[in-house]
Amino acid sequence: MTKSLLVPEGDSLHRAARRLQVLVGDRVAAESPNARGRATGVAAQIDGRRLEAVEAVGKNLILRFEGGVTVRSHLRMSGSWRVRAAGEPVLGRPWLVLRGERAQALLYGGRVLELNTRAVQRLGPDILAAEPDLDRMLGNFRRGDQGRPVGDVLTDQRLVAGIGNVWKAESLWHARVSPWRRVGDVADRELREVLETAARLMRRSVETGREEVNISHRAGMPCPRCGTLVRSRGQGDDNRTAYWCPTCQPGPEPPAHPAPA
Repeated sequence: MTKSLLVPEGDSLHRAARRLQVLVGDRVAAESPNARGRATGVAAQIDGRRLEAVEAVGKNLILRFEGGVTVRSHLRMSGSWRVRAAGEPVLGRPWLVLRGERAQALLYGGRVLELNTRAVQRLGPDILAAEPDLDRMLGNFRRGDQGRPVGDVLTDQRLVAGIGNVWKAESLWHARVSPWRRVGDVADRELREVLETAARLMRRSVETGREEVNISHRAGMPCPRCGTLVRSRGQGDDNRTAYWCPTCQPGPEPPAHPAPA
């Protein structure tokens, strides 16, 4: 099954980085129509500077400007970068507008917009790197708390960067691993298969612009592999929803607390 999902994950940021390449090399005019975006001071610092590079790192978009000025954008749950022709009117109040010679980039719902990349330095290896460092990811998993559910571990950006709820659910489903199994009870070969699957699915999403999902956001609907009804439950400190098939992904029962609304 294929559908478009709104929550930004690593693949969404890589697609955004590709779209913004049209501005690389331009000296951009920057403004922040949104008061909260204006309060970050980003537009004032980059206005009139040449954009030298744009790259995605995990769930972060990094924009590098001349003079060593670097901007980090994190979209949280609902932000988006949109690229339009230079002359098109700006709708609403974006956090940041970058105008180049041929195009303009609009950041809506920025939430995290800052003039440093300290947070990126604390990230684990990027699942969408040209050659993902699976050995380092596995090592990070093994050095941590082996009693944590594997679904919670997969979305810990300090251990592996870029995987969010959607690709956690899909990669675990493809590998037939329950999100509720303790990471210490999951063999290295199983963890490697989960990570390889996440990298493959997310890379395909970057290349095609389409997110192929089977169970994410399908709680109460039949599993496309066996027909069992997909279940969901909040997981981890953030209580973000995990989706799984209890037949295809056997494992312990989740803790008895309600799923998030």
